[in-house]
Amino acid sequence: MAIIHPFKALRPVRDKVHLVATRPYYSYKKNVLKAKLQDNPYTFLRIINPEFHAKSKTQPNSPERFEQVKESYEKFKAEGVLIEDQQPHLYIYRQTKNGHPFIGVIAGTSVEEYEKDTIKKHEATLTSREEMFTTYLDIVGYNAEPVLMSYEGNEIIDQLLEKISSDRPEYEFTTTDKITHELWIVPAPYEQKLLKAFQEIEALYIADGHHRSASSVRLSENRKSRNETAYKNQDYILSFLIDEKRLEILEFNRLIKNCPLSLEKLLNALEQSFEISPLKSKCKPKKEHDIHLCFKGKWFCLTCKPTIIQQDHPVESLDAEILTQYILDPILHIQDLKTNSNIEFISGAESLTVFEQKITKQQFDLGFVLYPVRMDQVKKVADHQMIMPPKSTWVEPKMRSGLTIYNINE
Repeated sequence: MAIIHPFKALRPVRDKVHLVATRPYYSYKKNVLKAKLQDNPYTFLRIINPEFHAKSKTQPNSPERFEQVKESYEKFKAEGVLIEDQQPHLYIYRQTKNGHPFIGVIAGTSVEEYEKDTIKKHEATLTSREEMFTTYLDIVGYNAEPVLMSYEGNEIIDQLLEKISSDRPEYEFTTTDKITHELWIVPAPYEQKLLKAFQEIEALYIADGHHRSASSVRLSENRKSRNETAYKNQDYILSFLIDEKRLEILEFNRLIKNCPLSLEKLLNALEQSFEISPLKSKCKPKKEHDIHLCFKGKWFCLTCKPTIIQQDHPVESLDAEILTQYILDPILHIQDLKTNSNIEFISGAESLTVFEQKITKQQFDLGFVLYPVRMDQVKKVADHQMIMPPKSTWVEPKMRSGLTIYNINE
């Protein structure tokens, strides 16, 4: 059963929504972020970067900084840039990128179901990041970026989404990255049907946002342990719920700064575990268990030998794990992908031209291109309560911040 929770969203006024909603601040290059903060007085980035113009700043991720964020948030409300819906609602959001529509439901999902593992996870979270974001939520009192969760297809939900989205949306705008965004407020008769339909969903799977969901759960637990005033919203996680078939899962590729071996010695070392064939030009793998190697502009296909594929194991059968176990660790001496400074990651959303240029321009010695993980593989890992290798998936859609803000203290 998937229990979803309507809420009274704080939303940008219609004529400013395209100015307020934003990608997460960490996705912008420093010069672009600075320009947006300077030139757009309505961007949500100004709420989460309240001291961008100040000479004296508080410490990043400190309670003092979070108090400044809260103050900026309250200012946007007082100035009428953000308004709160009078009644709780479910919301339909559609993002269209390169002709691909991602449509789903924005709602609260249950902390209790997260704790019971009917909301399933496949990624380990860092306690320090959890604690930091929990403190942030506790002080500012809102959540602005939904966690991306998927579910197995449901015909009734599909029909309801189609009916609701056939009407004119509350918001419709296109951002400079050529992505179109649309939002509908679900009418009351459809809302009850959606709530009932989601109760037939056996499990939800976190596709993106493990730290944000874990922090929401930790906040609920902390407040209960402190016997504070109980707000209903604190028992739910702001989420975007999407049919797993509508998700797009891309690979995360690996770049190695310094290779201790010559090309000849590297290929000799690889021959024990892989069949090696030269490639005429850059291209992505066409099937699972093929890994493409780019060494200073020369391309090779590494096909896993059957002896290294643990087909029945949810994690060890994944190409990202095979790459670590048979190349990165034993040959390139990269044991911890999270901390080793000799490795960087580049999403499959970036072109192979960008990937190759990083090598030919001598920023990196070599790189590996992987075949994307399938959703059934992600679910298998989560169902066995295991953890995916670091940086295994780049999942789209990527959500905007500030479109439907969730008031935790309500």
